[in-house]
Amino acid sequence: MAPHIRTVLVGVLVTCGTLATVVGVARNEHDQAQAAPAAKGPYVALGDSYTAGPKIPGQTGTPAGCDRSDHNYPALVAPRLGVKDTGFRDVSCSGATTADLTRPQLTEHGTNPPQLAALSPRTRLITLGIGGNDIGFGSVIKRCVTMGVAYQALGSGRYVPEDAPCERHYVDGGTDNVEREIGAAGERLAGALTEINRRAPRARVYVVGYPAILPTDGSGCGGVLPLAPGDIGYLREKEQQLNGELRERAQASGAVYVDTYGPSEGRDACSDVATRWIEPLVPSSPAAAVHPNARGERGMADAVLGVLR
Repeated sequence: MAPHIRTVLVGVLVTCGTLATVVGVARNEHDQAQAAPAAKGPYVALGDSYTAGPKIPGQTGTPAGCDRSDHNYPALVAPRLGVKDTGFRDVSCSGATTADLTRPQLTEHGTNPPQLAALSPRTRLITLGIGGNDIGFGSVIKRCVTMGVAYQALGSGRYVPEDAPCERHYVDGGTDNVEREIGAAGERLAGALTEINRRAPRARVYVVGYPAILPTDGSGCGGVLPLAPGDIGYLREKEQQLNGELRERAQASGAVYVDTYGPSEGRDACSDVATRWIEPLVPSSPAAAVHPNARGERGMADAVLGVLR
């Protein structure tokens, strides 16, 4: 090999080796940054009754009307992350809508301050579970149950010609009014997430979706949650649309979406009492009707922790 060629080749090898070293160091530093645990607290939990855990022992916090449990998913997540009591605030409240994030919420037993008032530039972790009350999902389920009772009493055919009377009520002239409310709730959530980022710019934000309330096969609810067969599918579809809206708005704001629907499938309100996460109309364990029980809150906590870690 000619001397000048050898010199050039050595120079190239040295340069490539140096570049490889630099790239390797940069990649290693990036990997370490990715693997390094972010600050775990202060942690603020925001949300509605699916976060608060009404009627799950023991009820705690003020105001009493928010119905918070010391075994709801935020209360389970905090200690498993090593967040001290002084670094954890649960301001979730039953009945809350996205509007109650920025305004006081009146309850039967006291007033909950605006939930976002708990945030500060020091906040490092936020979970937010909200949106169901914005679309009046509880009222929708009650109406569908009322129609379901009539359907089961009168039967399909002569008196109830369709097996989805509740869907027929909410879908008017091709317009699905529940779906419309879901879109409006998504817009309000987007504004709330912008405000959360402004108040707590260094916090990691996790939007927690809703667990499965109804079975996938459209049957098996019987007397525990009397619904017409077609309305089971309709309500399940609306819940999935709501969760999809929450996911989309979370990702658009830079937040992380936590899926609790997938882990809870087969553990809905119509499933076996020993495995269900959601209680039916007449709960078999301490929890509000059509809300997570203690098992459900543990499952939701596991879903949150699975994303956090």
